[in-house]
Amino acid sequence: MNEKSRGTVQGILALIFWGSSIAFTRSLTEKLGTLTSGSYIFLLAGSLFCAYLVVSGRLQRVLRLSRAYLFGCGALFVVYIASLYVAIGTATGRLQVLEVGLVNYLWPSLTLVIAIPILRRKARFTLIPGCLLGFSGVLIASAQFGESWTTFVGNLGSSWSPYILALVAAVCWALYSNLTRRWAREAESGAVPLFLLASGLVLLGLRVLYPERTEWTSQSILELAYLTLFSSILAYAFWDAAMRRGNATLVASLSYLTPLLSVVIGSMYLGVGPGWNLWIGCLLVIVGSVTCQLSIKEDD
Repeated sequence: MNEKSRGTVQGILALIFWGSSIAFTRSLTEKLGTLTSGSYIFLLAGSLFCAYLVVSGRLQRVLRLSRAYLFGCGALFVVYIASLYVAIGTATGRLQVLEVGLVNYLWPSLTLVIAIPILRRKARFTLIPGCLLGFSGVLIASAQFGESWTTFVGNLGSSWSPYILALVAAVCWALYSNLTRRWAREAESGAVPLFLLASGLVLLGLRVLYPERTEWTSQSILELAYLTLFSSILAYAFWDAAMRRGNATLVASLSYLTPLLSVVIGSMYLGVGPGWNLWIGCLLVIVGSVTCQLSIKEDD
């Protein structure tokens, strides 16, 4: 397997880990609180990852990466994490959390669109309907939980800040993915450990400002361990590698499947029965993903 193929596989694994994280995160935040669980996850992941860099002697190599990547992509990473967690934390209820998640899942299409000016990709006109199909699939798949356009608009009018924060998160992650490839493509490894640690410190600061009640159980400990190791350390490291050396267009297109994967795993883990909406949404997302993949030329 060559370097590009390996990076692509890592990107796909990152999507799988993120898809499984929604159910675990929702369950964990109900016990520990949104900011508390987020700060623990990213502080643990960042600390363990940075410790590995020190032991392996790679820390100095990471610190020698371009300042544009370290500070530019680092800031985008932290803002993405903080915005998304605060959006989830300030949502008025579970239904609005799902709506906020839908706004955040604009990032796959935004990644492809932003790749045109940043990475100088060439796109066909079919990119627009492909993005629309993918987003429509996300909406339809999530509608099984009681989502409706009327309810969405009503919630938007009464509590708009979570939606704005989720949109900020989507834009930041799309920019991060493209700028990582532009500024650190040739690097042997990225600075994800530092970004994870910085995100944990920011969330910890917010946790101090906004205290939350916590309830530790054996289940919450296992969920925290899974989210730290797989959904944070491995997922973000794999995504970083995919954006730097893999087929970024293919991985970004397949990322449309992440919300649907979240629905399937969430249905099983949280005991929510999927409806016919899921399968229609899945079909639209797959068609949209293929359309987007065929709409942008991968130059390298």
